[in-house]
Order: sequence, then structure tokens, then C-alpha cells
Amino acid sequence: MGAMLIPEMSKRLLAEFVGTFWLVFGGCGSAIFAAGFLSTPTLGSGAPVHLGIGFVGVALAFGLTVVTMAYAVGHVSGAHFNPAVTIGIAVAKRFEWKDVPLYVVAQVLGGLAAGGALWAIARGRDGFVVTGNLAANGFADNSPGGYSMFAVLCAEVLLTMFFVYVILGVTRESAPTGFAPLAIGLCLTLIHLISIPISNTSVNPARSTAVAFFNGDGAPGQLWLFWLAPVIGAAIAGATFHLITGVDRRDRDITGQVRVEDVVVPDGVDPDAPRTTV
Repeated sequence: MGAMLIPEMSKRLLAEFVGTFWLVFGGCGSAIFAAGFLSTPTLGSGAPVHLGIGFVGVALAFGLTVVTMAYAVGHVSGAHFNPAVTIGIAVAKRFEWKDVPLYVVAQVLGGLAAGGALWAIARGRDGFVVTGNLAANGFADNSPGGYSMFAVLCAEVLLTMFFVYVILGVTRESAPTGFAPLAIGLCLTLIHLISIPISNTSVNPARSTAVAFFNGDGAPGQLWLFWLAPVIGAAIAGATFHLITGVDRRDRDITGQVRVEDVVVPDGVDPDAPRTTV
């Protein structure tokens, strides 16, 4: 294996921005546009048919956004796409605290950009009411199933804790190489299968912030819980993972690493020359 290097911070932050954008756009977009969809009946064809993807489809969509972007840009930034994850792995001493604020800002901005795009697209359909229908997270009256603040707090803490446990576990050196994005994406899918009715599933403050202000309808006022609970859960996981598992990889950061030969074109090679085929 060739020498490895950590990409420039600007590239890492752009990867976090793009990855979080895709997570929010793909996950929340599936909930907004595709979860419930009725076909338009043609003359004489009877009642419309439900073609929506439902809760299972939305859960898969969130998982797939993480899988696809982790493979696409995980080697650049570590594929956090979530302020709670960044904080949790920093608590676990698998990420530099000095880089946490920049990562969090990039993630929140990426999420907000996606939220703005979803808001603009949703307004393009006649009769679609944007307020209250942009897949925001909430508790009590804003919970899909009417769950209390305490219930949502407990769920978000526990689910984020296990999410970060999985991330810390599958990114250790002895884990099967190349399968970490699949395990992380499937874990996020499972989390959504559990908790969409409870809170619309956050476990990610950037995802919650992304649509709260565009959604309105009480979501901004409840946003504090969807920062507090995921951060608490992630911090618990970060602090206890090595105690529970006996795996202590505090010498191995969850950051991007690329091969030198993938960054620097060798001397004498023209990168703009026509490609040859064998």
C-alpha cells in the first residue's frame, strides 16, 4: 500500500457539506415527496392506487444516502455527515477536538442548503402546503405518533448512542475492509424503522436543523431537543465504547485518508492526455 495522507481541511469540509446535503435531500426528500403518493386515475380506471414508499422506503432512503456518500467521499472526510457523530468520536478520542467546530458548521450548512432545495421544490406543486409538511422532527403534538417530550428524548439518546457504537466498531482496523459504509447505512435504516413514528427520526442535529425553519409549525421551538439528545447519546457511546468492547483505537482517527498517488500526478505524466485502453 502506498503512503497515505489526510486531505486538506477545505476538501474535508466540502465533503461533509456535500454528504450532509445528500443525506437531508435524499432522506427528507423521500419522506416529503414519495412516502405517500396516490396515482392519478385515468377515465374509467377506478380509484387511485397508493404508490408511495411508506416508512420502510423512507428508512431505506436515509440508509442509502449514508452508504452512497460514505463510499463516494468517506475517504476524504471520514463521512461523519452528523454533528453528533463528530462529537461522539471526538469524545472517543478518534477525532481531533480542534476540527469539530469546522465539521459541525459544514454539516449544518450542507443540511440547510438541502432544506432550502426541498422547500423550493415542494412549493412547485399546486396545493402542497409547505408549513408542517417538510419532514421536521418533533415531540408531543409534532410527533407523528403523539409521543411525549420525555419519550422522544429517551429514544433519540438511545438510538444515537447505538449508532455511534456501530460507527466506532466497524471503523476499527480489524473490521472487514470496505464494509463499514454498509453497516453504518443499515444501522441508520434500522434506527428509522424504529423511530419514524416517535420523532420522525433525527439522531442528527444537522438533519433536524435543515428543515425545521422551512417547516415552521412549532419545529424551530423544539429543535433544542434534537441537538441535546443526539449529542448526549453520541457522547455516552464515545466515552464507553472502549470500556464495553475492550477495543481501544484512540490512535486511529476517523478522518479521511487518501493515497499520495491519487492526489499527486507522477512526474512525466500528462493528466490531460487522451486515455489509452488495453
